[in-house]
Amino acid sequence: MSIERNWAGNVVYRASSVEHPESVDELRDLLGRGGPVRMLGSRHCFTDIADTDGVLIALDRMPRRIEVSPQRDTVRVSGALRYGDLAPVLEEQGLALANLASLPHISVAGAVATGTHGSGDAIGSLASAVSGLTIMTPAGETVELTRGDEGFDGAVVSLGALGAVIDLTLDVEPTYQVAQHVYEHPSWEAILADLDAVTGAGTSVSIFTTWQRTDVADQIWIKQRVPASRAEARSQQSSREGLAAALGAEAADGERHPILGVDPAACTAQEGVAGPWFQRLPHFRLEFTPSAGAEIQSEFLVARADAVAAISAVRALADRIAPLLLVTEIRTVRADELWLSSSFGTDAVGIHFTWKPEEEAVRALLPVIEAALPASARPHWGKVFTLDAAEVRARYPRWDDFAALAAAYDPDRRLVGPYLERLGL
Repeated sequence: MSIERNWAGNVVYRASSVEHPESVDELRDLLGRGGPVRMLGSRHCFTDIADTDGVLIALDRMPRRIEVSPQRDTVRVSGALRYGDLAPVLEEQGLALANLASLPHISVAGAVATGTHGSGDAIGSLASAVSGLTIMTPAGETVELTRGDEGFDGAVVSLGALGAVIDLTLDVEPTYQVAQHVYEHPSWEAILADLDAVTGAGTSVSIFTTWQRTDVADQIWIKQRVPASRAEARSQQSSREGLAAALGAEAADGERHPILGVDPAACTAQEGVAGPWFQRLPHFRLEFTPSAGAEIQSEFLVARADAVAAISAVRALADRIAPLLLVTEIRTVRADELWLSSSFGTDAVGIHFTWKPEEEAVRALLPVIEAALPASARPHWGKVFTLDAAEVRARYPRWDDFAALAAAYDPDRRLVGPYLERLGL
């Protein structure tokens, strides 16, 4: 039996083997052997979403593809490529993505399939940048979909239920620079009194807290695109400093890690030092182990209208959460129309928990948190949750359409591992 694990070590895959095809033909041959099968990305999920009793297929040895369109508005990339490896190539060509997640270590196909996101009131999830994708179904058929095609909105955030995503086409734009500033000890009362002002203070804004205190949060990280003119830069600075004053926060006197007391060497540069988009939008550098390493993660994304109530509900549970927690992060995602996106049909606010590696205790606490959150809360597909599967399905208006799409791509249910079976697929 395989002893392969996810990167955090809390999931041991049950698959009989992990295969690494090196060509489309080898992939088709592997799929042609029959039996249960799942695709394995960069192993950054904290659930058994990738697991199977059959064969795991990793596309990390497939030919690397990075092809910018003649119009320089899209790039076609191999699905197994990591964002951290794609970004410098785009930068060399004067191009950029609109958003990146906090970790550059994740694969493009895996991140998109699980609805992974970065942060920003005006920025969609990583999946929202997808304008096309190529899927090989379990039967070996190659399907190409483009934004606007029938079924495209269901095929992007797919949970791996349709087949192997060989490549994706992503929207790109001219390169830009970003600077990030960290402020400490902002008042929770002031944050919740005008959450829109806080999350709108930058291109990407994250609020971090350990819930050791409930009067103040630990930090606010504000990442801002560097403006073209000095006048705009001065106005941006004035607005940022005005917000900090209103929150009772002070600028950090050095670089910080999201988790209090942890060496910030793994984090991207702060203190207002401008740098390329891909060296500032993530929280962590590619060359370091992501985040804390030994950890478990959960996240719930609520409709923007429910955000203050949701944060308040979590705040009220601080004494139960804090002993198990490394850090909570609160961030925002723009609405999209992707059927299984956690921001489908609504601007969303994510409440993320990085837990100590005490999974039994975490799983015992999660139902309490889930019950306290508004009914709009949708769990991140790649992170640990205990919400009833029927309740999860009810929170996605296009779930039945997705189930029909999955059945059409995989009529023999070869891709339905334990995770998807629990969800009712």
